[in-house]
Amino acid sequence: MTRSGISYCHFLSLHQLAGCSTTICTELKLLEEATISVCRSLVENNPRTGNLGALIKVFLSRTKELKLSAECQNHIFIWQTHNALFIICCLLKVFIYEMSEEELQLHFTYEEKSPGSYSSDSEDLLEELLCCLMQLITDIPLLDITYEISVEAVSTMVVFLSCQLFHKEVLRQSISHKYLMRGRCLPYTSKLVKTLLYNFIRQEKPPPPGAHVFPQQSDAGGLLYGLASGVATGLWTVFTLGGVGSKAAAAPEVSSPLANQSLLLLLILANLTDAADAPNPYRQAIMSFKNTQDSSPFPSSIPHAFQINFNSLYMALCEQQTSDQATLLLYTLLHQNSNIRTYMLARTDMENLVLPILEILYHVEERNSHHVYMALIVLLILTEDDGFNRSIHEVMLKNITWYSERVLTEISLGSLLILVVIRTIQYNMTRTRDKYLHTNCLAALANMSAQFRSLHQYAAQRIISLFSLLSKKHNKVLEQATQSLRGSLSSNDVPLPDYAQDLNVIEEVIRMMLEIINSCLTNSLHHNPNLVYALLYKRDLFEQFQTHPSFQDIMQNIDLVITFFSSRLLQAGAELSVERVLEIIKQGVVALPKDRLKKFPELKFKYVEEEQPEEFFIPYVWSLVCNSAVGLHWNPQDIQLFTMDSD
Repeated sequence: MTRSGISYCHFLSLHQLAGCSTTICTELKLLEEATISVCRSLVENNPRTGNLGALIKVFLSRTKELKLSAECQNHIFIWQTHNALFIICCLLKVFIYEMSEEELQLHFTYEEKSPGSYSSDSEDLLEELLCCLMQLITDIPLLDITYEISVEAVSTMVVFLSCQLFHKEVLRQSISHKYLMRGRCLPYTSKLVKTLLYNFIRQEKPPPPGAHVFPQQSDAGGLLYGLASGVATGLWTVFTLGGVGSKAAAAPEVSSPLANQSLLLLLILANLTDAADAPNPYRQAIMSFKNTQDSSPFPSSIPHAFQINFNSLYMALCEQQTSDQATLLLYTLLHQNSNIRTYMLARTDMENLVLPILEILYHVEERNSHHVYMALIVLLILTEDDGFNRSIHEVMLKNITWYSERVLTEISLGSLLILVVIRTIQYNMTRTRDKYLHTNCLAALANMSAQFRSLHQYAAQRIISLFSLLSKKHNKVLEQATQSLRGSLSSNDVPLPDYAQDLNVIEEVIRMMLEIINSCLTNSLHHNPNLVYALLYKRDLFEQFQTHPSFQDIMQNIDLVITFFSSRLLQAGAELSVERVLEIIKQGVVALPKDRLKKFPELKFKYVEEEQPEEFFIPYVWSLVCNSAVGLHWNPQDIQLFTMDSD
């Protein structure tokens, strides 16, 4: 038996320790810790032994028959091929961390030469391996016996791209660009993206325990398998008793490892930076795919095009929004694929998508900031469409159980959206004070404001309550700024700019709130008696801003509406019931001289990615990989791209 053969058998028995490599995350972490010295030894000796190349060649030769083996239910063949790939993945992970990309390529282009041979020919096994993985992911039928190897293939591609983790800066030229954006891998682009999307859509669960365990036979093959299994069981007992490795963190609950891993790989590919001479083909594929029901031809200028069932994709996105990565996918598709955006905005069941997004924002204190940002930007993109802004007020909801501030027995989706966004602003004002969050929340409200319809009384109250909170904060900051200015002048120091800056920010927010209220009054006053009622109830709030130079123009309309309806209520007498006040408001709307309302430009905000968005998205995607990839673990202390809590 050759040296490479010995290594292969040794690792086969080690893989037995892991059982199902796609479902036992903590055991895999222990296995990795237990075998790291063996892997490093192989890295050190590989230039002399060529074991890695030999193992890859064994795997490559077996994958040529894998599809036929799956069709013939050849368990042993698939099991051995899976083991080989698992070993390759473990080794690749160590290789990528231990060495530069140039050194890595040398290990994968090693070719054993006989003494006296001067041949310079060598295979690039890394490109061969990647092409093989793409074929495996896209072509092997998904069955109980192939589920694990499908997950392993996706995981190995994730590991191949993991060199980014060990660099502080975003990689703009790397080995991933060389292989994935040109050459033999490029033709697989659209098929790979389509398969990864369908893996996410289907959410296939792993086979039941025991489905991947093969019955022992009495022949030589069965005996060999039985011996290997026995050795593995003995070693595994040592590991599980705490003989090796540290206590592992609890693995995240993932019902479909294949869907989870496929989504993570898709997000990594979509966010690769463009190559120096070519755009990212995976992003191009994501930007241009169409619905299977769309029979129009693809323009010749669109590369890597394909079709997918939009209804199935929409349903999967609605169901999976509890995970960061599903919300990031939703954002990516809405922002980059106009076909998807048009389709979603035309749906008559948008509440199925919007409600999970609102629930993310409602539980803001339990979510990481990136997930909240993505959910909020999704709302902002949706509110750019007037049809969406109209339709959400027509969808009536009953008993929103997760909204705990108040019992909402019946409310429109539009009013609920307003409530949740306002709550997010108020939370941000008291806790995080993130200007970016404020801006996007207000932009979404502003986009909706002209289409406000039949606002729920509680939503109308919360709009005015938010303005009240801002007003109090403005007065407090103004007082602090005045005191600071007096103190600095008396001591002949230069005035400190902090309070002036705070005042400027809060006045911008107040101005925006006044514009939102004004937009509703000038465009849909007759549809919103509850907002007029709330305005009249808190009319004293607005008096201080009537003569303020920053708000004087926008206050004209609000002051006109307050004065007009206050006069009608005065004429109606004292001690009016709520119902009577609302009746007077509804009657007064018809008589209000609308020509006296000053016209302002329509409030419209459009989401635009900042320059170099990869500086945000690439670390974000890899943080999701580190936190939620199944069966993959990186030492937090080794990661350079971002800071990660140690286990």
